[in-house]
Amino acid sequence: MTQPAYNPPPASQAYPLPTDWRDFFALTKPRVMTLVIFTGLCGLLAAPTTINPVLGFTAILCIALGAGGAAALNQWWEADLDAQMKRTQGRPLPAGRMDRTSARDFGMALSAMSVFIMGVAVHWLAAALLLVSIVYYAVVYTIWLKPRTPQNIVIGGGAGAFPPLIGWVAATNDVTLMPVLLFAIIFFWTPPHFWALALFVETDYARAGIPMMPVVAGEVSTRRQVLAYAVLLLPLAALPWWLGYTHALYGFSALGLSGLFLALAVPVGLRRTAPGDAMRPEKRLFAFSILYLFALFAVLVADRYVMGWMA
Repeated sequence: MTQPAYNPPPASQAYPLPTDWRDFFALTKPRVMTLVIFTGLCGLLAAPTTINPVLGFTAILCIALGAGGAAALNQWWEADLDAQMKRTQGRPLPAGRMDRTSARDFGMALSAMSVFIMGVAVHWLAAALLLVSIVYYAVVYTIWLKPRTPQNIVIGGGAGAFPPLIGWVAATNDVTLMPVLLFAIIFFWTPPHFWALALFVETDYARAGIPMMPVVAGEVSTRRQVLAYAVLLLPLAALPWWLGYTHALYGFSALGLSGLFLALAVPVGLRRTAPGDAMRPEKRLFAFSILYLFALFAVLVADRYVMGWMA
């Protein structure tokens, strides 16, 4: 006799399966948090002042806790939407391994703890920026922007752009142009990065009723905008060098990495997809975009220490 297909229980079910620590860890979106921690650390290390290692570790820990808390609140709010998308059905809430109240309380506890510790141990300017980043992602992006406008990623990109700014400010206790440029680089990197993903999971977003750009404006418009942002990213990434904040190591690396990013965005923008191409251009761009940000910020730190030592 044919067995009926298994359907995951709804996120709001009354009797969830047993929860363990891995489900709480999954709520923090560890893959995303890796990039958050790395860019935050690079912002801290690239700052022109030296911070006590214990305070530096505390600042990065708070950035990680804040990002994890915001991610948990995001999944608490979007549990029913996640249940409709293949990409997210295995998360703790849509899979029925956790109740929504636990996820909400966990997210709020992490968020509050991160801001409080940052303020007490480091300083309150960094704590204020951390609080703004959490609210921006958990409220402005998740609750307001994402379900209402196809520009959700453009405006909401600010949420993911905060870590290097917070790291820099944690070290210097000051907001200057350089950390704002680091913020801007991630802000303009986010749309082509995320829209490349959205292009090959478009049906998921359409099924869940989320107005992502490919769903609302169509693939052609989305592809053109991916290319436009890639064009803008190239001079922006090199701007810290042109303004004299970094050395040639960062400058030439930024131009090379951004040039390759643009080269991968061209076939996405012009829709040069070969029939039966398993590795579509947007998948190649999405994969490289993650490497791009890691490499760019790693070079930023190397530029400060290596070139500074040589000078």
